Amino acid sequence: MTATPEAGQRLRVALPSGLVEVSAAHERPDAPWATIVIAHGAGAGYRHPFLLGFARGMRAEGVATLRFNFPYVEAGRRMPGPAAHAIATWTAAMAFAQEVGQGPVWASGKSYGGRMASLAAADGAIAPAGLVYLGYPLHTPGDPSKARVSHLPAVLPPQLFVEGTNDPFVDPHTQLEAAVDACQDATIAWVQGGGHSFEVRGRKRPADEVGADLAPLVAQFLSARA
Repeated sequence: MTATPEAGQRLRVALPSGLVEVSAAHERPDAPWATIVIAHGAGAGYRHPFLLGFARGMRAEGVATLRFNFPYVEAGRRMPGPAAHAIATWTAAMAFAQEVGQGPVWASGKSYGGRMASLAAADGAIAPAGLVYLGYPLHTPGDPSKARVSHLPAVLPPQLFVEGTNDPFVDPHTQLEAAVDACQDATIAWVQGGGHSFEVRGRKRPADEVGADLAPLVAQFLSARA
């Protein structure tokens, strides 16, 4: 891959059924010291306002960003495809970011996108400098008996779980804390009053502002591990 995917460009992904292309946006500040790859949540796409705000905030912190779509979103479907498709997409995105990236390359994602990054890392398909989960979906709301944690101890790079204290996907908190304790190198950063998308009850703010507000916290974690 030789072309840099700026806004409106395409990223090639090798699926079992053949090559597909997904939308991507690679954007850089002046003299970036790191690169972060950002995946969207299950019901969104790479242009969701939350992701746009988070990416903008990361660039303000001096970090280059790469956002991308998963194939099911690119095809106009609402439901995520097989995990293997997501892992293949993460593999392509990380390969591109490592080819053109500046500094250490990190993997991050909102909810589903972050969980798919963790699966890819546990499987050895990607080897980022670390992983940042923006609202890790530990389980479906109200069903903590089916926690998605068995693979997390196999993730070798550092992991940062950015979680809202009112997020029903990580209630009870003790379950997430136990999962993080079982990992080799993992930390939780709690956002007081935040829901699954870090919205705070009684405080209405645009999604892009909410995403941008998380960037300093994430950049601090990245720089501490540089």
